[in-house]
Order: sequence, then structure tokens, then C-alpha cells
Amino acid sequence: MILALIQVGGFGIMTMAPLLALLVSGKLRLRMQLTPAAETKSFGIGDVRRVLIGVAGTTLAVELVVEGWLALRFRFGHVRPIAESAYSGLFHAVSAFNNAGFGLNVDSLIPYAQDPWVTLPIALAVILGGLAFPVLLELLRHRTRRRLTGRRTWTLHTRMTLLTTLVLLLVGTVLTCLLEWTNPGTLGRFGWDEKVLNGFLHSAMGRTAGFNAVDIGAMRASTLLMTCTLMFIGGGSAGTAGGIKVTTFAVLAAAIRAEVRGEPNSTVMGRRLAPHVLRQALTVALLAVGLVIGATLALLNVSSAPMEAVLFEAVSAFGTVGLSTGLTADFPDSGQLVLILLMFVGRLGPVTSPPTFWRRTSPTSGRRRSAASTVRSWSGSGSTTSCCRSTRWASGWPTS
Repeated sequence: MILALIQVGGFGIMTMAPLLALLVSGKLRLRMQLTPAAETKSFGIGDVRRVLIGVAGTTLAVELVVEGWLALRFRFGHVRPIAESAYSGLFHAVSAFNNAGFGLNVDSLIPYAQDPWVTLPIALAVILGGLAFPVLLELLRHRTRRRLTGRRTWTLHTRMTLLTTLVLLLVGTVLTCLLEWTNPGTLGRFGWDEKVLNGFLHSAMGRTAGFNAVDIGAMRASTLLMTCTLMFIGGGSAGTAGGIKVTTFAVLAAAIRAEVRGEPNSTVMGRRLAPHVLRQALTVALLAVGLVIGATLALLNVSSAPMEAVLFEAVSAFGTVGLSTGLTADFPDSGQLVLILLMFVGRLGPVTSPPTFWRRTSPTSGRRRSAASTVRSWSGSGSTTSCCRSTRWASGWPTS
């Protein structure tokens, strides 16, 4: 039951229903094509069938590969029965790719903290799921195109998602190792290679998934604050991760850089960001900050735990990460209800963000966004791409 819910949550409710309809009848009505097109950031209605099949195929491929690897490792490396190894591999693969973070052990991945043959495949599945389906499908499509034509062109959305993800992984790994290197409750008990391994694991899991190979409750307050930052940022748009999304973070970083340099326009990889993109990114970020602060205040009123631990629980819930210092079970019913609401808002926020509902689109602005929509698209046509290049406006940036 839990495994099925994890898989449905990873696909997305609005994507799952049309996918089932496509599998049963082989046809999709127009109304049923609209919501998955919005959730997966599809370029056009005509792409929905291909997108749904690509999402399902990519998900099954990654999960089966990781499941097979883990099952073999559990069977021969940890000498478990065949049935138990197969189910454990399947459960962890599905949970990892869908960024759920549920494990079959009460202490998550701590028993495998020194086994890279288990932890690294899980981390890879988490990272791939956090990149989001649009990026994964574009990478696969352009890999085929490069093999046929020798050219490789990625959209700005894909390039920024990959670059920001890589930077966050590296920064998270370095900071985790620096802050926890001598902590006997976390990395201090390992050799230097295992310290780096578990520092990387914490960086990968801290942004999107809830697995942990070290005791989160034993971490220093500085590490918890750093992890809160990673969880708040989250993963890629239209993916299985939570948070405000790496694209929102990239837009805000570009705006800050432009302001510090005194530049009149914010640019990302040579493209100017349209004003409404900056407003949307700022709105998403500030609403998220407000939600987290409000929830933290509410939790502090019903708990005597340190503020950094309470804040960690709130950010983890908002980012649908699932990491915990062990404090969640100690909250009263009212506190746990706050966390449930945060998780619900955090999961639906990227799809139903307030800018989507509140923004009124004039005919002119609609044409401008459609002209530059390939900045966020991963299935665009050549004619639209050339128009986007001529305007140089990144006005279709997906910030949520």
C-alpha cells in the first residue's frame, strides 16, 4: 500500500489519471490532456501522449535498474533471502526515485553507511528523481539527436537545473564534511573516504529525499541550518522533489548578482530575465518563507525543543524531504497537524502556486511568453526557439 502511494505521488495525481486512461483506452480527451501538460511543463497539448509514455518509461527504467542492483547487493553482500532482497531492493528503488525517503529499517540507511554499493545507487536514483522528468526526457532526447546529428543543444531550463544541482551537491558535501568531520555522533567515527561518502549522501538526500546514513539528531546546529537551506531550495521543477525549486533559486541568485554589480537587467547564461519572472520567483520564495516561519512559531508554542530542531522539522515538512531529528513523534496532535498541512502545501505548491491563479495575462504578455517559452520547454519547435533567441528574454522560466 505504501509503495503504491509513493509511486502515485511520484507520478503526480494529475499525471497519473491521464496515464491510466491512456493505458486502458489508448486515447486522451482534451480536458484530460490539460492538467498533465501543466504539471510536467509540456510545450503543447500534442506532446502529452509522448510525455506521459516518456514519464512512465523513464520511471520504470530507473527503478528497475536500481532495484536489480540493490537486490543483488542485499542477496550476496548482506546474505539475505532472495524474496527479502528483491522486495527490499524494489522498495528502496521506488522510494528513492520518487524522493519519498521511506526505508524498511527504523534507522533508514544507517546500517549501510559504510557500503557504497547500497548507498550510491540510492543516491543516484534520488538525484535523477530530483532533476525532474522534463530534464531527464530532454537529456535522453538530445542524446539521441547528438548521436544522429553530432550536435547537442539543451534548453536554458535544463542547463540551469543541472548546473544548480551540481553546485548544491558540491557545496552541501563540502559543508557537511567540514562541519561534521570531528563529530563522533556522525562522521567522526568513519575513515576519511567514508566521511566524504556520507557527506555526499547527506548533501544528496538533504535537498529532496528523507534517507539518512548518519544520525540527524546528533548533528551540530550549524549543520542543521545548512541542511535547512538545502531542503528549502529542493529540486527541479515538475519533478518528485519539493522546495521552492532550483530554478527559483537560480532566478533569485541572478537578481542579487545583477543588483550587487549595478546592472540594469538580470541575466542567466546570456539571457535577460523578464520582470514578471523575477516577481514570480520572489513571490514563491517569500510565500514559502512565510509558511515556514508561521509553522515554526506554531510548533514552538507546543514544544520546548530548541529552535533549530523545530525549524528543521518545519522546513523538512515543507520541502517534503522527510528528514527528522527525532522530534516529530514528540509533538502533540496539533503540532503534527501543522506538519501534515506543511507537507500537503509543499507537495501541491509547485503545481498550484499563487502566481498561477492570480496572474492576469494580457494578449501582449501572452504572446511574449509563448515566444520565449522554450526557455522552460523541453519539447519545443525550432521556430519558437529562434524567436526566443531574437528576443533574448527568458520570460518562460519555471520558478515553481
